[in-house]
Amino acid sequence: MKMIRVHVFIFGDVIGVGFRAWISHRAKNLGLTGWVRNAPVGIVEAVFEGPKEKVEEMIELCRKGPEVSWVEKIETKWEEATGEFISFDIRV
Repeated sequence: MKMIRVHVFIFGDVIGVGFRAWISHRAKNLGLTGWVRNAPVGIVEAVFEGPKEKVEEMIELCRKGPEVSWVEKIETKWEEATGEFISFDIRV
């Protein structure tokens, strides 16, 4: 199965609303690896690796976010999958 990787930048009211934990939970449920963090510029940044359909599903979930958040927009940057991750982590 071909693995893909995407780097996602999520803009809006996404800091201090549990967005990282929400992403981590959903990414793990989809079997994805990678990481999520609050970026210094007030956005949430994440890297997802896994099967194409699962990564695409995760991107769609990120467009909505948890109920207490408001997602203005997301930007995606497709990259080569490296297989470097063994789990999905929250970074600080």
